Amino acid sequence: MFNFGVYHWRRRLRRLLVATVAVAFGGVAWRLGHDRRFGRLVALLSLVWGVVTGGRTLRSLLSPPPWHVDRTKYEALAAVLPLGDAGTVVDVGCGTGRSLVGLAPAITPDTTVVALDVYDDRIILGNGPALARRNAATAGLSVVPVRGDAVALPFRDGSVDVLTACRVLHDLPRSGAQAALRDAHRVLAPNGRLGVLELPIPHDEDADPAPYWRELLVDAGFTVTEQRTFETDYHVLAATPDQSR
Repeated sequence: MFNFGVYHWRRRLRRLLVATVAVAFGGVAWRLGHDRRFGRLVALLSLVWGVVTGGRTLRSLLSPPPWHVDRTKYEALAAVLPLGDAGTVVDVGCGTGRSLVGLAPAITPDTTVVALDVYDDRIILGNGPALARRNAATAGLSVVPVRGDAVALPFRDGSVDVLTACRVLHDLPRSGAQAALRDAHRVLAPNGRLGVLELPIPHDEDADPAPYWRELLVDAGFTVTEQRTFETDYHVLAATPDQSR
């Protein structure tokens, strides 16, 4: 079974703590309020808010994390990439390994797969190299976790056959996304391929997502060979490095 961590766990724990304090305050206020209607009303509102908020937050923490993988979007990405012929595949921003699991069926056993991420657990509890490796292994994929930054990839020039970035660029500021794409251009082999899976969340909220992501790749020196939009939520792009840039 896969485990992709608990998302936004710090925010949820803070909310649970506030709810606990609200319940405690409500209980004390109810006891001290005696027959004072206003005091009892405040106590009741505090109790109800704390119980409802705390209950919802606790259920979200205790319910299973999103262990399933919606393979449709990863199959769409794999369809535009030469994963079966790649000697080296680098998944940038792999996190706990969701994209690795999604792409695993298209990757051959003799391919060297690098799982690169900053592995920051402030947003996702459990986000670390061990969990990424475990999830990939459960999907039948052997990976090498590497701690690194998308804007300064720890690879030699022209050494990577396929580089993927799944739901990564929109999490970076525009300047960071541009820097990450320029460095992807640097590390890709002359006939290498970049695969991008993105949400319709451009850095410019007024921009049309489809042309926005395409132009971002072109500006970084890529020739976009495939672009697909599906389910109104995801954009898939494949590109090769323009050797004249």
